[in-house]
Amino acid sequence: MTLLRLIFEFFKTGLFSVGGGLATLPFLYEMSDKTHWFSHGDIADMIAISESTPGAIGINMATYAGFKTAGILGGICATLGLALPSLIIILIIARFLDHFSDNRHVQNAFYGLRPASIAMITAALVNVIKVALLDLNAYAASGNLMDLPRVIPIVMAVILFFAMKKLKWHPIVFLGISAVIGIILKL
Repeated sequence: MTLLRLIFEFFKTGLFSVGGGLATLPFLYEMSDKTHWFSHGDIADMIAISESTPGAIGINMATYAGFKTAGILGGICATLGLALPSLIIILIIARFLDHFSDNRHVQNAFYGLRPASIAMITAALVNVIKVALLDLNAYAASGNLMDLPRVIPIVMAVILFFAMKKLKWHPIVFLGISAVIGIILKL
């Protein structure tokens, strides 16, 4: 039953996560809250692992989440569930788009999807910031605002952001640097 539910949940995610892999994050957070298959912290790990492995981030996250939930078959089911809507839609679009690509309504629909993609990715960013850069538990326990920020990860994020913009190295280099720093500092 879990495998069928994985397919169904990730099928819905694949069907509505317009904008790429990061647009799946709001659905993963909702799935986490609803099913308790994985935590919000697990999602942060999924992002890190998915970003540092080859392939599409959404597919990598689905595989990771499915594997965490139900082992190898879970990873396969979640991955298939996420990819199936795209496959179906692409086949339909490829069949008919030539006939409708100049249609004003089709062009407007694609234009209208852009803000939805931005909103979904921004919502995901906010959730990642809450997990990676803020210590909500320490703040809740003390009520002290100074316990909220995770200073070292914030400093790392700022430095890495500017280093990525200036140095133009491959992203895997920055992920490797971050992993080493995390190990050394026991983050």
